[in-house]
Amino acid sequence: MAQQIQKPVAIAALVSLLSVLGCSRSSNNTATATAAGQISAPAIRYVAVVQQNVPETLELVGKLQPDPTKVVRIFPPASGRVVSVAVKPGDHVRAGEVVAILSSSDVAGAQSDFAKASIEAERTTRQTERQKVLFEHGAIAEKDYIEARAQADTARAELARTKQRLDLLNVNPSATTDRVKLAAPAGGVVTDVNAAPGEFSKSLESANPLITIADLNAVWMVGDVYEKDVAKVSLGTPVTVSLQAFPDQRWNGHIDSLSAALDPTTRTLKVRVVLANPALRLKPEMFGAMRVKAGSHRALVVPAKAIIRDGGATTVYVKTAGEPKQRTVTVGNTVDGQVEILSGLSEGEEVAADGAELLKGGPGN
Repeated sequence: MAQQIQKPVAIAALVSLLSVLGCSRSSNNTATATAAGQISAPAIRYVAVVQQNVPETLELVGKLQPDPTKVVRIFPPASGRVVSVAVKPGDHVRAGEVVAILSSSDVAGAQSDFAKASIEAERTTRQTERQKVLFEHGAIAEKDYIEARAQADTARAELARTKQRLDLLNVNPSATTDRVKLAAPAGGVVTDVNAAPGEFSKSLESANPLITIADLNAVWMVGDVYEKDVAKVSLGTPVTVSLQAFPDQRWNGHIDSLSAALDPTTRTLKVRVVLANPALRLKPEMFGAMRVKAGSHRALVVPAKAIIRDGGATTVYVKTAGEPKQRTVTVGNTVDGQVEILSGLSEGEEVAADGAELLKGGPGN
C-alpha cells in the first residue's frame, strides 16, 4: 500500500522538474535570440550629399625613358674582330674606362701611314733647313726655297692627319699592336650590349652600337594626351607619377615639355616630365601612370564607401521616410575618398555610408 502511494508522488515530482527545466531552456533561448538580434543589427551612419569643388585630373599612361641627350652609343671606329667585352647590362662605368677591345687590320694600316708621314715630315723639314741656308748665301733661287717650304708644310699636314686617325682609334702612336681599345666617353649605366668575343664588326656597316651607356640620374616620364584634352595641359602643369613597379609610391613633378605636333596615327600629343633618380631605382621602359591636374569644377559628392557596385549597376541607399531605399546613381571620378555623383541624387539627401553593404538584401530592397 505504501509503494502505491509513493509512485504518484514520484511522478508528480518528475513532472514538476521537467516543467522547471523547460521554462529555463525557453528563457535561455529567448535571451540568446535577443542577444543575436542585437549583434546582427547593423550600425548604419548616414551622411548628407554635399556639393564641393572636385579637382579635374587626366589619367595618362606613361613610360620611363632615359634623357636622349645623355645616352652614349659606342660604335666601332674600325672594322675588326671583338677580342673582349669588359661590361654587361647594368654595370656602372666611368668616363674613359675601357669597355671593349677589337683586333683590327685598320689599326695596322693607320700605324703604317703615321710612320710614313713622320719620316716624310722629318725629311722635308731638314730639306727646308738646307734650302734656307743655300738661299741665304745666294746658291739657289727663291722659288726653290719656297717650294721646299711648301713640301714641308704638306708633310706636316699629312702627319697631323695620320695622328688624328690614331687618336680616333684610341691607339698610341708608339704602339705596335693592332688592337683598338673602346673607352666610355662618359660615365653612366650600361643599358645594352650588342657584342660578344669572336664577332666581326664592320664600322661603316654596323647599324647597332656595340655598347649603349646612359646617365640615369634623371629620367623622363613620357605620356600621351588625347587631342580633346590638349587644352587642359601646359608647361608647368603639376603631375603626380605612379609606377607599376612601386605601386605604393608617388613622384611629383610638372610638365617639362610638350610635342610640337600630334601623332598622326594615335592623334595624341607627347608630354614629358623629368624625374630625379639619385638612387637609380627608376629604370627605362618601366610603365606607369601620370595624373595631370587640370583645374576643378563644382559637383555633388558622397563618401566612396557609400557606393554599392553590383555587376554593372552602381547604387546607394538613400534615407526615405526614415527607411533606407536603394537608388541607382551615375558616378564620376574618385578623389581623396569622395566619389563624384553625376546623376541620381540631390544636394541635402542622406545616404548610408558606414554599414551600407550590410543593407543589401534587407526588407524593401
